[in-house]
Amino acid sequence: MDGIPHRKLDDVTQTTEPAAIRRSASSPGRRPARVHRAWFVAAVTFVTIVGAAAFRSLPGLLIDPLHAEFGWSRGTIGAAVSINLALYGLTAPFAAALMDRFGIRKVVALALTVIAVGSGLTVWMTAPWQLWLCWGLLVGLGSGSMALAFAATVTNRWFTERRGLVSGILTAASASGQLIFLPVLSWMVEGHGWRPAAVTVALAALAVVPFVWLLLRDHPADVGVRPYGAAEFVAKPEPVRGAARRALTVLFSAVRTTPFWLLAGTFAICGASTNGLIQTHFVPAAHDHGMPITTAASLLAVVGVFDVAGTIASGWFTDRFEPRRLLAVYYALRGLSLLFLPMLLAPNVHPPMVFFIVFYGLDWVATVPPTLALCREHYGEDSAIVFGWVLASHQVGAALIAYLGGLVRDTTGSYDTVWYAAGALCAAAALMALVIRRRADARPGRLTTAG
Repeated sequence: MDGIPHRKLDDVTQTTEPAAIRRSASSPGRRPARVHRAWFVAAVTFVTIVGAAAFRSLPGLLIDPLHAEFGWSRGTIGAAVSINLALYGLTAPFAAALMDRFGIRKVVALALTVIAVGSGLTVWMTAPWQLWLCWGLLVGLGSGSMALAFAATVTNRWFTERRGLVSGILTAASASGQLIFLPVLSWMVEGHGWRPAAVTVALAALAVVPFVWLLLRDHPADVGVRPYGAAEFVAKPEPVRGAARRALTVLFSAVRTTPFWLLAGTFAICGASTNGLIQTHFVPAAHDHGMPITTAASLLAVVGVFDVAGTIASGWFTDRFEPRRLLAVYYALRGLSLLFLPMLLAPNVHPPMVFFIVFYGLDWVATVPPTLALCREHYGEDSAIVFGWVLASHQVGAALIAYLGGLVRDTTGSYDTVWYAAGALCAAAALMALVIRRRADARPGRLTTAG
């Protein structure tokens, strides 16, 4: 009689977990793995984003060389960057759905290949439309397919605990790539021209493809483990068909809610004040004041150093504090710093400029972990796709400022108006963040999975 219930219990266990997990849990002499497989997947994701980040470092370095070689206006060059940034954002929600349909590995490997092709073809361009096609369309589509939605998908699938920390680390990966590539690319542009730098970007993207294909896994069930922090084994869901339809369905549902518009609005301002403004126009603006291009690029690399620390710290804070208040603080301080920037630009690097760079680095994408947390809180299993649409607003904001910044510079001969306008927008974003309501079943420091 005693054997019957034991067999039934085993049968129940068999339906929920692979045999390897049952043996590990039932063997008293066997220690569980000290490092969960999810951390290795996160590490591969980090390296992938770092390798692909080279293309994020180059646009600001191309403005002056392309203007000098082809005579194109800064507005014309900024338009290519705008196309790139807009597609980077608009592709992200569809990429998240495609990852649900075809898997992370296939989507990311293809995206890296498209980036390499687009960047490599720019070395033969002779007309602005070719810049818009290669750097705008191809690189924009490729980068959008493995944007922050990639990090969000990996975090959602492989982790149920430490999500804020992991999302912060993966977000910081882009800054790490900027840190690695920006000084090298600026040296290439200054000493050898912009074409070797474009080829380097293409090769860096291709070099990451084998790591993605061989080491990345789509779901914990693929290797027979639970998500990190999960009490039970989670079966791999069936591929979701109709990726585009699902992305649009989630969007139509989300736009009926107030939190979506507030998150999209704040993130649009985030993109305008980072990728669109500082990353695209800081180097030429500093060069306008007599600062060498390599020096200005090195300052942006320092932003990347402190961005890593700031984003990881923000992830840690997001696991423990109210994300709305974190966003309000981040945007308010960022806006205040931008108001002082026109007074800090000079031919040489001085302590106030160093302070600005350090602070802006800490605040650069510290907004991502709390924004992700709020998406999870309000939209549950659809949060990765919703965040993809919120990211689209981020990149639309970046695209507008990338173009308008160049246009203002061509018209007025100065970037000062752009800095002041961006500072005012950040103040508005701080107020918008405070307006976002908290779900009734959500508590500070604890993320819900309710829809």
